Parts: sequence; C-alpha cells; structure tokens
Amino acid sequence: MSLQPLLSADFTIQLHAFSAIAAFFLGGFVLWRKKGTALHKALGRIWVGLMLVVATSALFIHEIRLIGPFSPIHIFVVITYVGIGNGLWAIIVKHDVATHRACMQAVYLGAVLLAGAFTFLPGRRMSAVLFGENAGWTPSLIFIGIALALTGVVWMRLRRPA
Repeated sequence: MSLQPLLSADFTIQLHAFSAIAAFFLGGFVLWRKKGTALHKALGRIWVGLMLVVATSALFIHEIRLIGPFSPIHIFVVITYVGIGNGLWAIIVKHDVATHRACMQAVYLGAVLLAGAFTFLPGRRMSAVLFGENAGWTPSLIFIGIALALTGVVWMRLRRPA
C-alpha cells in the first residue's frame, strides 16, 4: 500500500478521494448512531457537505471518457445530488423521517459504497494505492466482491424496521 499514486494526482482528484474517504467513515458512524440528537444533526450536515464536495469534484475528473468528457460513473453525481436533495427536503420541509432515512441510506450505499468499490478496478488510482500498480485483477475482484457483499448486508440491516 502506497499513497503515492494519490498524492501525485491532480488536486481535484485528491480533494475527491480524501472527501470520499472521510464521507465513508463519517457516514457509517452517523448511520449507526442514535438518530435525532444534536450530534447526529451536526455530523449529518458535515457528511452532506462532504458528499457535495465528492459529487461536485467528480464533475471535473475526466480520466475515463466514454460520453464526451464523462463516463458512466458520473451518473453517481446525479444520484448523489438527487438523493441528498430529496433527503434534505424530506426532513427540513416535510418532517418525514422515514423518507429522509431512506434517501440518506441510499446515497451512502450507492454513492459511497457501490461507486467507491469500483474505484478499486485495475488501472484505477485507488487500486494502485491499495494493491500496487501491477497487482492485476485478482485482488481487485476479491475486494469488490467483498465490498458488494457488505453493501448487501448493510442494505438488509438498514431495511429492517426500526
């Protein structure tokens, strides 16, 4: 493991990656903590800010160009904006806790865990960080498989009635 591939990247990529890593840990913490407390609200606001940085910075990353300057992974930007917007609308305007919870959990699972897992494909920067430049497909596929399985487990746990 070496941070060198990330530290030698453009600032936008560094901002995106470090914000995503922080959102991964903070979001997990917020999801498993008691809801409705002052701490939940404060950390939730920070997480929303981090996710907006992650999504917005992704718009300026064009290393994989399939549709003009964009790639299919950029669909997660839209998912993040819509999910965050709907989650905030639900809690701030409608006071709908169930919809808020569902939206924020969906953003965490989809935009953080699922999209994050695919940054570990061979040739991607986070794969080089975690496994090394020439690791090949095996460690990436094992890691992605575990990440997808954990995403499923987390989704099933979050879907249980409160």
